[in-house]
Amino acid sequence: MPEDGFTALFGRMLDHPGIRVELKTDFTALPPTIARHTVFTGAIDEFFRYEAGELPYRSLHFDFVTKAQERFQPVGQVNYPNDFEFTRITEQKHITGQQSPLTALVYEYPQPYRRGVNVPYYPIPCSESKALLRPYRDSAESLKGKVWFAGRLADYQYYNMDQACARALSLFEKELAPACRYYTAAARA
Repeated sequence: MPEDGFTALFGRMLDHPGIRVELKTDFTALPPTIARHTVFTGAIDEFFRYEAGELPYRSLHFDFVTKAQERFQPVGQVNYPNDFEFTRITEQKHITGQQSPLTALVYEYPQPYRRGVNVPYYPIPCSESKALLRPYRDSAESLKGKVWFAGRLADYQYYNMDQACARALSLFEKELAPACRYYTAAARA
């Protein structure tokens, strides 16, 4: 967990000339000339307007619960893969170090992804999805140098948070930094 939280971390990373951030914007509504370089982290099939068909994803439903007790569980996240309808409980206080007589819990319930109804969170790797993914990967390769695809949905690969961060840092160092005129050796220091 970053010392000042993820909001401050990303705020500092994006506070540079030439970086434009578009929030709550449908990427398909943007003109193709808006950026010289784009990092796309959404679903790869959505980027290509489902030309080869829809890839399967799993979604989640979150239940937020407050309990009148100091701690509910011994660590920040406990997984329950087979015993309950929910798959994990996250207790934020362990992660943030907050002190309070109340605790906030987030229960995660898996559910099928339905486009337009909920949000895709996890790719579903199987032989059918591998075949369906191939044309999207080929199309992504043809955009290399202009658009980079990264993240669970864009790579169509499961990542833990440490793996997602390592993927982003590696992508930046190997491909984005050389293409970015604002990034210099002095900026690394």
